[in-house]
Amino acid sequence: MTKRPRPTKVCDRPVTDALEPLDLEAYDYHLPPDRIADRPSPVRHESRLLVLNRDTGQREHHRFDAIADLVGERDLLVFNDSRVLPARLRTRKAETGGRVELLFVEPAGQSDRWRALARPAKGLAPGLALALEAAPDVVLRVVDAPGEGFVTVQTPQDGEQLCRDYGEMPLPPYIRRVADELDRERYQTVYARKDRAGSVAAPTAGLHFSEEVFARLDARGVERATLTLDVGPGTFVPIKTSSLADHRMHFERFELRPETVEAIERCRARGGRVIAVGTTTVRALESLPELEPGPKSTDLFIRPGHRFRWVDQLITNFHLPKSTLVVLVSALAGREPILEAYREAVDRGYRFYSYGDAMWIR
Repeated sequence: MTKRPRPTKVCDRPVTDALEPLDLEAYDYHLPPDRIADRPSPVRHESRLLVLNRDTGQREHHRFDAIADLVGERDLLVFNDSRVLPARLRTRKAETGGRVELLFVEPAGQSDRWRALARPAKGLAPGLALALEAAPDVVLRVVDAPGEGFVTVQTPQDGEQLCRDYGEMPLPPYIRRVADELDRERYQTVYARKDRAGSVAAPTAGLHFSEEVFARLDARGVERATLTLDVGPGTFVPIKTSSLADHRMHFERFELRPETVEAIERCRARGGRVIAVGTTTVRALESLPELEPGPKSTDLFIRPGHRFRWVDQLITNFHLPKSTLVVLVSALAGREPILEAYREAVDRGYRFYSYGDAMWIR
């Protein structure tokens, strides 16, 4: 395939200094427990939006649907259209009745073998039978237990269909309730792909976008494009090293389509900004030295000192303290501006994390 020329940047925006601290503790902040959103807002686009200007540090506060009027007509919004699989399966050990929760992560070479995170993973050895709590006659069998909480299980039918029939939406662990039918709708973007499901967590920045917001953007002629990154557990694995330089991300699969490359090229040519919707979109695009379409994978950990090639702005949620995602947004906007914005969001009663409010780093 002939390599495409890299589109010219409209103008280079400031990036964070490589001398920003790499000490994990520098990315901590205090969050009162009552700021963690347990449920989505009643209407997607009625969540709140904090706008942070990277050049001036100025902060503005809006309802999310104001974004339909604030995005520039020359800009491009890029979304991750991956669909969340209801990948949490509750099982019991066939011999002892002990409970084991499985989170199906990805197929292990064939449709009836899946790699899964198990909780608890202790004592899960090859040959162990696990019966579904929702359908005790449906039995899974452990075929490998490589460690770090992962197992490979063989299913009596296609694993994706098994999840669709019996699985729960994989809400994050800080949401301390069982997923319900509302979560099947609201822990999914309105633009998620219909033809396949591959994520174990929602690309949550997209949860705020409604058909009404899209209609308003379309009426103004704002261009949109998509890529598909299947969100795996690696994005949310806690950083266990004191230095960010020592943390390693797990690989995640993604696909960049030719029409998205063309949309980015058009945006650059007309002097617009590439606005990534969600950190997964950022990681996919920023993994690429050149904009080449096709199936790919990334283990990129964006931290201070990263020079952004393709992404100019980011719409995202508020992230956990000392997480890879709060480090990513700090790499884009600067650690102190991010922490100051987070402190203001706490003071103003913003809702945090997956079902929480949104932030636009401009």
